[in-house]
Amino acid sequence: MWNDVLEFLKSPIYKEDENREWSYRFSVFLKLLGLALVFSIILGLFVSLVQTVFDLDFGKHAIEEALEKYPLYFLFIGAVFIAPILEEIIFRGPLFFFNGSKYFKFFFYASVLIFGFYHMTNFEITSTTLLLSPLLVSPQLSVGALLGFIRVRFGLLWAIALHAVYNLLLVGPVLILKVLDIPLE
Repeated sequence: MWNDVLEFLKSPIYKEDENREWSYRFSVFLKLLGLALVFSIILGLFVSLVQTVFDLDFGKHAIEEALEKYPLYFLFIGAVFIAPILEEIIFRGPLFFFNGSKYFKFFFYASVLIFGFYHMTNFEITSTTLLLSPLLVSPQLSVGALLGFIRVRFGLLWAIALHAVYNLLLVGPVLILKVLDIPLE
């Protein structure tokens, strides 16, 4: 699996996977979900380490603000349903139009970068966050590449599903802690 992803990322081409068996696709889905979570956790820990070692202030994260402003069911629906559907349609849906194009590679990488840097909206924009933006959005860049891979290989619905489950596994525990009134820090 990892080799397939690496080969694809070295030189992305729009080529759907011919194996249409649900069990095969679900197995790949779970492996990609695992990779996405591992990358995000490792990169997130690295960001935290850099923040601590250099005593950096990234300001309030969007999730903190959202937890204060909105009901939990709204955050759940937004993170697990609305964001994955809209973001996949916007960022990876158009890849279909470059099927067979010699420019597919460019548009694939552009979609990953735009998706990743779009998530700078999760941070207060300061000179520090702008300077460190590649590091801050590195989890989204890695996930964006994996979402692009599954989108090309299996289709847009699989990318939406992967994005939704990924968000559920990251945001769900935060919402559960909030419901149980357990401090996040």
